Amino acid sequence: MSQVEKLRVGVIGGGYIGTTVGRLFNQDPRSTVTALADLDAETRQTGGETLYVGDGSQYEDYLEMLDAEALDAVLVGTPHTLHYEMVTAALDRNLHVFCDKPLTTDLDHARELADRAESSEQVLMVGYQRHLNPAFETARERWQGDTESAGDLSPDYLSAEITQDWIDRFEGKWRTDPDLSGGGNLYDTGSHLIDAVLWTTGLTPSAVSAEMVFADDENRVDERAVLTVEFENGAHGTISVHSDAPCVREHIHVWDDEGAVYLEGRQWEERELETIEADSTTVLPYIDRSKQKNKAEAFIDCIETGEEPPATARDALGVTALTEAAYEAARSGEKVEVNIEAS
Repeated sequence: MSQVEKLRVGVIGGGYIGTTVGRLFNQDPRSTVTALADLDAETRQTGGETLYVGDGSQYEDYLEMLDAEALDAVLVGTPHTLHYEMVTAALDRNLHVFCDKPLTTDLDHARELADRAESSEQVLMVGYQRHLNPAFETARERWQGDTESAGDLSPDYLSAEITQDWIDRFEGKWRTDPDLSGGGNLYDTGSHLIDAVLWTTGLTPSAVSAEMVFADDENRVDERAVLTVEFENGAHGTISVHSDAPCVREHIHVWDDEGAVYLEGRQWEERELETIEADSTTVLPYIDRSKQKNKAEAFIDCIETGEEPPATARDALGVTALTEAAYEAARSGEKVEVNIEAS
């Protein structure tokens, strides 16, 4: 891409994600949103106004947009269960893809996209923003960094929890329709929490037990979920999602032989990091936020450099594998193996 040329981005889904991330592309001098697709006429119109996409480049059918417009990349910001077909259609047309989380709600589809992304020249980035959060990046260095001590340390135990007023807020909307969402809050906000745990620690889940409170008779939409996870290195932990709390709080505590890392946050503000030493001393590490990128910046950088995106399809595969196993465990009452790779 030259300084004159701009990355031409087509947005699929004119709702919150499409317009929020779409604005980031418009704000970056290297890219511009040139087309928009959405099934709903009103959403299409308001999204077009927000992203400065004229009526002539607004489409009801995303496939029509992909075939009619000269695009370089696509932003997929639609309900979860639609992601796979839209990502696949864009990759089939040799377009780069930024897809909101979760990448898919089907394990076989997740494996397919992970394999495809790794053998493709196109960038496929998933919208797990904690990969761009300096607190999580700093915490990750403890176990997966370049220092000598990083290789000697491995997490032993962890607990992770997020609370939110989710079930009432999204009642009657697509996020509580399992045909569109794939499940309940575990597949929505909880997807970020699971990703944060797996990506930060580098742990691979091997089995999960789960207890869930469902909001529907078919036991598909969870409003509370408590997962007990076993990891391949022998570590274990709990991951909890609570959907009927009055506000958002996130807590991730990871212990190893030398102490612990605490990641804390309120609402959707930047997360904070502190470490606990073996003698119980609390330390506040320095976090360099000066070079923090937004999602669009990181995506465009990867297209320009050919580097691996911050959140890959392989990362997303692990999240889908654990999430699907957790739903199965909750419904069956049995511990379920987590099979990230096909057996």
